[in-house]
Amino acid sequence: MSSPTFTYAGQTVQRLGFGAMRITGAGVWGYPERRDEALAVLRRAVELGVDFIDTADSYGPYVSEELIAEALHPYGDVKIATKAGFVRTGPGRWVECGQPDYLRQECEMSLRRLGQESLDLFQLHRIDPKVPAIDQFALLRALLDEGKVRAVGLSEVTVEQIEAARQVVPIATVQNHYNVTNRQSEEVLEYCEANEIGFIPWYPVASGTLARAGGPLDSLARDLDITVAQLSLAWLLRRSPVMMPIPGTSRVAHVEENCAAASVVLDDKTFATIDALRA
Repeated sequence: MSSPTFTYAGQTVQRLGFGAMRITGAGVWGYPERRDEALAVLRRAVELGVDFIDTADSYGPYVSEELIAEALHPYGDVKIATKAGFVRTGPGRWVECGQPDYLRQECEMSLRRLGQESLDLFQLHRIDPKVPAIDQFALLRALLDEGKVRAVGLSEVTVEQIEAARQVVPIATVQNHYNVTNRQSEEVLEYCEANEIGFIPWYPVASGTLARAGGPLDSLARDLDITVAQLSLAWLLRRSPVMMPIPGTSRVAHVEENCAAASVVLDDKTFATIDALRA
């Protein structure tokens, strides 16, 4: 795999990465049914050229980070991006927690689990509305200044929130929900592009009516002899030079399918046709 690259905080990575949420159990809780397959997925992704892996302390919780370390440590050129800001109280349950002491604790624990001296990218998983935002940003700045993290990112934020954070700490990446069929973060993407901030679209593969069998995306994919997932990822990679899709899966075959999207080149007509679609 050879996709276009993006550089954040002096770290250059392939723009097509891997999201490690799905290597956990049901409800993003506990260990996967097939631990060996999860480890194989991670190793195969790297074999195929992926050098940017996104995870979080809350995936499992802790399971995703543990499996990444088991499969890939020492990481070489592979960059591990993790997140903190959610407390997990059970399967499918996510509770914001942006207390500075908690975020610091989770940073320290991620360092321990991942076996790193400094996290490649540490992202605030959500801005906790119960805690002053400036206190959360100040903690991220402190971790950066202390060398605990090499770069700071945000997740599910507005342009106004990014600007407020940037008054306190440099923001290297933003991770928002975005794909062909969900473009609610278009304004955020445009802001990131204008300011050379990496944009990490979670849930990057199109879904819903437009992606159904026989639908417009499926028809376009069939014409190109590729899958809807590959079409979705190829469109994202062309959509913006700051786009960093992180498709996730628990199966080796799907990793191979997703990584093949890096070699898909959409012509102008196909790109424009997809661009004009709206859910």
